[in-house]
Amino acid sequence: MESPADTNLGGSDEESRLRSEETRTRSTGPVTSWEAELTSIQHSLKFVLKLKDEFICPICGGVVLNPQQNSCGHIYCFHCLQTLLETSSSSSPVCPVDGAVITPAEVFQDNCCKREISTLQVFCTNSPACTCVVTLHHLQEHLRSCQFEPLQCINPGCRAVLQRRFLQEHLTDTCPQRTESCPHCGQPQQLHLLQEHVQSLCPDVEVDCLNTCFQKVLRHKLVEHQELCPEVHVSCSYSRFGCSVQGKRGTVDVHEDAAVNHHMLLVLRSNDHLEQQVEVLQQEVLLRQQEVQTDSLLLAGLQKKIRPLLQQSDIQESDVSASQRTQSRQDDVLSTVLLDVQQVSRGLPGLEELEQLRRSLDAVTQEVSTAEALKEHLGRVEDNVKDHSCLLDLHEAQLSCNKQRLQELEATSYDGKLIWKIQDFRRKRDAEVRGQTPCLSSVPFHAGRCGYKMAVKAYLNGDGEGRGTHLSLYVVLMPGDFDALLPWPFRQTVSLSLLDQSGAADHRSLSFRPDPASKSFQQPDTRAASNLAVGFSCFCPLDELQDTRDAAYVRDDTLFVRVKVDMSGLDL
Repeated sequence: MESPADTNLGGSDEESRLRSEETRTRSTGPVTSWEAELTSIQHSLKFVLKLKDEFICPICGGVVLNPQQNSCGHIYCFHCLQTLLETSSSSSPVCPVDGAVITPAEVFQDNCCKREISTLQVFCTNSPACTCVVTLHHLQEHLRSCQFEPLQCINPGCRAVLQRRFLQEHLTDTCPQRTESCPHCGQPQQLHLLQEHVQSLCPDVEVDCLNTCFQKVLRHKLVEHQELCPEVHVSCSYSRFGCSVQGKRGTVDVHEDAAVNHHMLLVLRSNDHLEQQVEVLQQEVLLRQQEVQTDSLLLAGLQKKIRPLLQQSDIQESDVSASQRTQSRQDDVLSTVLLDVQQVSRGLPGLEELEQLRRSLDAVTQEVSTAEALKEHLGRVEDNVKDHSCLLDLHEAQLSCNKQRLQELEATSYDGKLIWKIQDFRRKRDAEVRGQTPCLSSVPFHAGRCGYKMAVKAYLNGDGEGRGTHLSLYVVLMPGDFDALLPWPFRQTVSLSLLDQSGAADHRSLSFRPDPASKSFQQPDTRAASNLAVGFSCFCPLDELQDTRDAAYVRDDTLFVRVKVDMSGLDL
């Protein structure tokens, strides 16, 4: 033992084990909370006064925690005694002081000794920095507020260990892993990432316009600024009518104000051209309608012709059935006649009986021949019915193709714009939820009379990341008649919009500029229906489609989708 004030209590070896689990569970009670907390520092405690020998556990050499007394009078820690009993060998465990056998049934908790130990004066474990002296059972309570207690920094990634008195300053001022608010957007950021956030990501930082218009614009408004920047190169808004002027937006605005008469002439010419195209389309529609009417009349005539044949076929089938029944009866008669002939041959009957049998046999043979002729006739009738059915199917397929072509001609546009009306929105969305129709496709439209052929695809219940939460809209390029003459890849800006039906014109729009490296914007393969679709999987949340305070995108169970292709620079 060392001096009373500097007692560092050591431990001793375990000497015996107990084999009975039942005996182990009967030995002692649980360790109380403050004693359990002291177990980890049990052997580093420094008491003010020298620790009495009876207060030192003979098993571990430390101060006794939750004392348990044996019949020999020695006291052990609850945890030490429990371990000794659990690890005992086949022989009974013995006291390490005097070798007395430890009987679990005779072990009891010494509460008197426990009270004495709990009131012993002990130095703080952070001495000599901390000079506090407390009773043993209040030591942990003191350590939870001791300003000299070493604690680890709670910021993720920081391994620094500091005394409690320095921890708060470290957390808020000096920790390299601390979190601070961005001075621009107010979002919390780790300190070592804050500069990169401000320089590259923060949406509320003012940055220079990409078009060197010498304006400072908030980063999240750069795209919106592009629609107004005077330094952006644009084409004249009358380019679709044939005006070829291009330049900076400010210059083009001046041109548009100065060339009103010229633009009106271009509009009139374009209007005349469109009227001619409308007349041509109307003539095509009339021709298609006449073809449809002709096909309908032809189909009706064929139906009239085939109806008697079907009735005749039914009659022939009935005749064949009757003939088959007759033939079956005649076969039975023939069998009977043959038996009779055999009997006659054996019994040598008279000539009259033989003649009668011969006449019966001839009659049966004639009926069999008649039945065979009816079978052949029925086979020819069935062949005629099949030929007429095939011809009817061909006419129905041609009629369906003509109707589809007529619908496409009526809905096709050539100005790069399309307004798509989606009716029965709720029913179609429910069908998509059940997996019956994966998506909806619009009729094709064109960016120019001889331009790109495109279509819109809509997932009413969302696609990809937006499945079940958003409306998804995409645009696809389709094989067109003039693809060999067009520039590839496709580079025109495409805008998609949901049209507000409330009258407030609060349309929801998103645009994208094609990536020239993407296969979706290369020339479509004529063997495929279309290229891969490109667009927005999270175009609009589904809960914002119905009537809201500001807009209504679905009204009367109908949704309107508008697509617009920027025709700038196209001469189609």
